[in-house]
Amino acid sequence: MASGKASGMATGGATGGATGGDDLRRAWAAGEARHGLWSLLPGAVTGEVLARTGADFVVVDLQHGSAAEADLPGIAAAITAAGSVPLVRTRSPAFPDVGRPLDLGARGVIVPNVRDAAHAREVVAATRYAPAGGRSIGRLSGGAEQPLVVLMVEAATALEDLDAVLAVEGLDGVYVGPGDLSLSLGLAGEEHRERLRGVLSSIVARAVAAGVPVGVHAYSGEEAAGFAAEGATIVTVAVDVAVLGQATSQHLSTARGAGAGPG
Repeated sequence: MASGKASGMATGGATGGATGGDDLRRAWAAGEARHGLWSLLPGAVTGEVLARTGADFVVVDLQHGSAAEADLPGIAAAITAAGSVPLVRTRSPAFPDVGRPLDLGARGVIVPNVRDAAHAREVVAATRYAPAGGRSIGRLSGGAEQPLVVLMVEAATALEDLDAVLAVEGLDGVYVGPGDLSLSLGLAGEEHRERLRGVLSSIVARAVAAGVPVGVHAYSGEEAAGFAAEGATIVTVAVDVAVLGQATSQHLSTARGAGAGPG
């Protein structure tokens, strides 16, 4: 089901969209797709521009992106002001790396490299205050008290323990990282593409059957739509760096072609 949010580019900003993690949680729990963008570029301006497209959420990638942790308050505020929800992919599943972005304004975390169900429970506990968990209260604790917690399935061990991972209390969803999962399963390379696609579809189907929101990292709207058609509701549409490069190359190519004269 589409989110129904009007495009922010037509109105000067995202309108009528989610204003916090609770809105995403309710939508995903109801089986409604919400569409987001992935950000590797730094800065509050980047976050605002992405949010103004009408994206339901924007993921700031601290694991592979160039944003600095110290910039998160400004980035999160810009995304929120533009009508979207700031989420963060953490640097790692380590306890401080999970909790710190929540202190700095993130409404939820997407946590990489989760090994199995036992590890998943530890990660969820890192996002919750006592007595439910071990998250510490600090002077910068401006984030959500009940943040969204999405755990990444990108290791063979997590896949082997998937049913138990899906049953972890406090989990808001799982998100599949095809690149690292393909390496972990020995399925990297074009020759394994169809087999890997089958694995991804199987994960989506199992999560849907368990009633757990699921997403798969996608690199285009077409790819994202394919996973959404299978039941994925955590729908990431594109990565800012890739879109910037593709759009710029296209405009340059068009301009050079138009300017080419005879002879």
